[in-house]
Amino acid sequence: MKIVIVEDHPLVRKGLTAVLSLESNLEVAGEAETVEAALELIMNTRPDLAIVDLKLGSQSGFDLIDRLKGMACRCMVLTSSMAEADFRRAEQAGADGYVLKEALPEELLLAIKLVGRGKKYFDPGLMEMLIKRDEDDEFGKLTPKEMEVLIGLGEGLSNQGMAKKLVVTEFTVKKHVSQILQKLNVNDRTQAALLAQAKGLSTFCADRLIDDAMVQKYTM
Repeated sequence: MKIVIVEDHPLVRKGLTAVLSLESNLEVAGEAETVEAALELIMNTRPDLAIVDLKLGSQSGFDLIDRLKGMACRCMVLTSSMAEADFRRAEQAGADGYVLKEALPEELLLAIKLVGRGKKYFDPGLMEMLIKRDEDDEFGKLTPKEMEVLIGLGEGLSNQGMAKKLVVTEFTVKKHVSQILQKLNVNDRTQAALLAQAKGLSTFCADRLIDDAMVQKYTM
């Protein structure tokens, strides 16, 4: 696989070249520091993959990624940025990979191999962080009272049991449950209860939850 490195720091470029030289089937076709130099290099060498940093001095690697659209050359971002906005923009621009500079050489080589086979590779740690953030955002939509009801669901409480515990009417509990299902995008109270348990919000007996669900689906 023929690769070009687009990075404005000489030390990083040399380090990448050293890592890539560990694999006999990888060839560094050249290095570039700017968008213009990278485009010229890519046109002349016709590489299979361009490894691009997002910050190229006063220029942006996004400009290069955008201009690579329609070319045979694949693009993989190698950056120190863990910002969601940068990742989303790179993904939308068509980048086939997003790897952090703190990655081990083995991870970088794995990413290159996968991208070379036509697959996508996004840093696992970054993806885990973004997924967790999305989940937290969903829970952030709940009101304090809805959180209390969700905890009650996780504990396997019936509507009557939650009404007694929270000192509200069963009608109010049903209304809160409906709002929780909508905000968390789950189909029923059993899924909401399992989600509460997975997030460590409450503890419950699984057998009890399943038994109660059969009765409660008619009382929402």
